[in-house]
Amino acid sequence: MCGIFGIVTSRDEPLGQLLTEASKRLSYRGYDSVGCATLTSDGTVDLRKDVGKVDEVAARLRFHEMRGTRGIAQLRWATFGAPSQANAQPHLDSDGDLVGAHNGNVVNNVELREAFISEGMTLRSTNDGETCVHAVERYVNQGYSMLDAIRRAYEDLEGDYAFVIGRVDENRMYAFKKGSGLVAGVTDGSAVVSSDLPSILPLTPNILRIEDGEIAILEPGRIELRRVEDGRSVEREIETVTETMEEAQKGGYAHFMLKEIHEQPRRAGEMLHLFDASPYVTAMVERMKTARNLYLVACGTSYHACLLGATYIARLAGRPAIPVLAPQFVPQYVPAVGPEDVGVFVSQSGETKDVLLALEASRPRGLQPLGLLNVIGSTLMRESRVYLPLACGYEISVPATKTFLNQALAFLYLALRMGGHSTADLHGLPDLLEKTIITTGLQIGDLEGDLARRDDLYCLGYGLTYPIALEGALKMKEVTYAHCEGMLSTEFKHGPLSAVTEGYPVIFVSGPEDVARVVSGINEVTCRGGRAIAVGEEDPRLRANAHDLIMLPKAGPLLNPLLAVIPLQLLAYRLSVARGYDPDFPRNLSKTLTVD
Repeated sequence: MCGIFGIVTSRDEPLGQLLTEASKRLSYRGYDSVGCATLTSDGTVDLRKDVGKVDEVAARLRFHEMRGTRGIAQLRWATFGAPSQANAQPHLDSDGDLVGAHNGNVVNNVELREAFISEGMTLRSTNDGETCVHAVERYVNQGYSMLDAIRRAYEDLEGDYAFVIGRVDENRMYAFKKGSGLVAGVTDGSAVVSSDLPSILPLTPNILRIEDGEIAILEPGRIELRRVEDGRSVEREIETVTETMEEAQKGGYAHFMLKEIHEQPRRAGEMLHLFDASPYVTAMVERMKTARNLYLVACGTSYHACLLGATYIARLAGRPAIPVLAPQFVPQYVPAVGPEDVGVFVSQSGETKDVLLALEASRPRGLQPLGLLNVIGSTLMRESRVYLPLACGYEISVPATKTFLNQALAFLYLALRMGGHSTADLHGLPDLLEKTIITTGLQIGDLEGDLARRDDLYCLGYGLTYPIALEGALKMKEVTYAHCEGMLSTEFKHGPLSAVTEGYPVIFVSGPEDVARVVSGINEVTCRGGRAIAVGEEDPRLRANAHDLIMLPKAGPLLNPLLAVIPLQLLAYRLSVARGYDPDFPRNLSKTLTVD
């Protein structure tokens, strides 16, 4: 989500093309706007930025002309403020003496902006990247050195972000991080910093990794680390990396799908921080609470999140919500909706045509549209009265993983708020997700050999895990090309049980409250010779009755479904690779469906 790059050299030189190339190498992260800034030895700042793709904006704004001793490039994935020239980064401070750019989300952006305006600063955007610049400006104006101003600004900025900033009268730059990735590199005559390795590797393999709570001071040919807490120096060895560009983009993972599965704990945490600080959560909750009828409208993976969301809302807020596939919403519900009804339209891209057609069909009847989406500036965002961002960053692999998890988590968050419950316990989820990835990844190894040879299997769930079974089955179909049908476990005996033969695999996803019912279904399979694979928390009943148990950390009934999807994603990924397929780009599928 976003990407930043900064460089410091010993003399004025053409930096525009270098910044452009660095931007291109970060473009796989996803972005809606691009910008570059250079600072010269005589104190001149050249700032050029706009909405659009790197090549187009670079050509139109003539990035190749830009010169200086320091340079910053930024690709923005919008969260605060719609994509626009003003919201594109980098940003200046009030007087144009500081220039900086960030990656991530500053969740107290609104409050800080109001404070900065009251203090007489000049704000030119609604973007939280500009807020980072003014957070430093505040203390520079009070007479602090850049280092001490940054240390104090760090404490004011809440969220997950990385930031790089330069000052016109210093031939150095500063970078610091809190939660987001940041890595620096050094050559004989320059120092560079970036969100991740791809933009640095063509310049140097000599890397210094920056940790949370550290400030990197970049000067030509050297990097100094200081602690935010007390300003003291940090000693760390520079490492030499041997990764290729493709390996760096994938973060060392073999495929983007695997990388994105592993990103889920961090992305979940970032969205929770964002929701905690967002005034739009309250607005969405109030509309959902007061709706005559509440519809959750989506397609594919997003529809499975809606199914889970409807169950959360009924359980925690005591009111019905109607999950519906977007194309069916038009004939089944649109003729009956009115201004007192609310639709939550869900799409990771914000451009899914079926979802947009459903919204458009309901507009003449006055339905209130709300949006849950991952792409700020998308059509769904513009058409929604209130929207919430999923804060997942760009998802390159066609099969959705982190966007599904954050959609489901968003519904849990909203359901808790609708019912007047605390959301504090949700902040333990990232650690539970991390643990689940590690522990279940080890457990599914014994299943790969047998299941990779299977072209047909079932994935069953009940209650809160029913949508997870559907999502797990969809992942199997998408990337393994095997037929995997997701069903309600209690429906399996009403026909599909006839498919079970000796060794036939059936996956049962169980919540902690549903074990007795799931065990009944397991025995219907095992007594006919089938192989029952259970996914759930440690329970002697599951262990005694299933052939295999993929054990989840204990998390309780509400968080259990969010953990349960992890081993199903990992299993689908591993089976895809074992069968010789590319899980990132399954045949016949597209990331954003803009056709009927």
